[in-house]
Amino acid sequence: MKVLLATRDLIFRSKLGAVVREGGGEMTREDESSDLVVLDVEAPGAVERIRGLVLQGVAVLAFGPHVRAELLRAAREAGATAVPNSQVEQQLRQLLATST
Repeated sequence: MKVLLATRDLIFRSKLGAVVREGGGEMTREDESSDLVVLDVEAPGAVERIRGLVLQGVAVLAFGPHVRAELLRAAREAGATAVPNSQVEQQLRQLLATST
C-alpha cells in the first residue's frame, strides 16, 4: 500500500512513517500515486482536499485533536475515516493490516 503522510509536524510524521514501514507500506509524496493519504484535519483546506481524494478513489485517514470534534465530523462527512490524534497510529496499523 502506498501511503502519503500529509502532516507538517515532523515528529508525528516520523512516528507514522515508522508505522507504515512496520506494516509493509510504502511511502509516497504524491496524492495521485497514493492508496491512502493520512491527513491532519487542521491543515488549511483539509476538508476540501479530503473530498477531492475520495472522489479519486483514494482512502483518507484524517486525524486531529479530540477537542476539534467539528473538524473530525466534517472529515467523516467528506468521506474520510477520522480519528483523534491518540488513535491515528492504531487506525493506521489496522488499515495497513487489512490491505495485505
